Amino acid sequence: MARVLITGASRGIGRGLVVELSKRGHEVIATARDLSSLDDVPAAQNLQLDVTDQASVETAIAAAGRVDVLISNAGATVRAPLETVPLDEVSRLFELNTFGALRVAQAVLPQMRGRGSGRIAFVSSVQGRLAIPLIGPYSASKWALEGIAESLAIEVRHFGVEVQVFEPGAVSSGGAERAKVFLDEDDPYFPMLEQLAGFRTAPVTVEEFATVVADAIESSDVPFRIPVGEAAIAQLQARKAAPEDQPFVAAPLNW
Repeated sequence: MARVLITGASRGIGRGLVVELSKRGHEVIATARDLSSLDDVPAAQNLQLDVTDQASVETAIAAAGRVDVLISNAGATVRAPLETVPLDEVSRLFELNTFGALRVAQAVLPQMRGRGSGRIAFVSSVQGRLAIPLIGPYSASKWALEGIAESLAIEVRHFGVEVQVFEPGAVSSGGAERAKVFLDEDDPYFPMLEQLAGFRTAPVTVEEFATVVADAIESSDVPFRIPVGEAAIAQLQARKAAPEDQPFVAAPLNW
């Protein structure tokens, strides 16, 4: 069984991953910014870890000891038109979703490279391959994460380290409901916001997502990119088939 470190493990996808992997007998290291939020998580070890803080990352990885698998899950999203989204908020998303993921990967890679084995799994999104209106900052942070992950996969495979990217569509994790919203009913973009529900068809459950990740971790032959859920597969296939000379719309907008 593997020692698996999970970021953002206090709720949603992260908590689901802890439950599934612990049930399968893996030694799970659950991490979150607020250590008390992990009190009822069934992990072998709980650690405070803020992926946006270098000192916090270094302290947590030192305390974790051996890490066979890193699941980089911590992240957030927003709802806002790019015309008016606060740039500080865009920076926050990149610091959390993109730079934070790289920061933790950098911290665990020396030990993995030294052993000649290890796996890094990034929780991305279909929005790392396509853009959805009013969620542009999140999409941009995930597109950047996918670029980092792909480059990293090429660089570290010589050292026996594998990299995977998981690309779910909508997940019933509560993340969308917790998203900051930077527009109101008087905003000219508000009618588009009301139609975003059309992009969240057939969401996968946290448990379904965790099962896909756990199965991949336990397999020796998995692809680099792994779409999760029928909706994600359909959206990515449609994006691949769409003309490259115009923006792709994953669902119709009557606006």
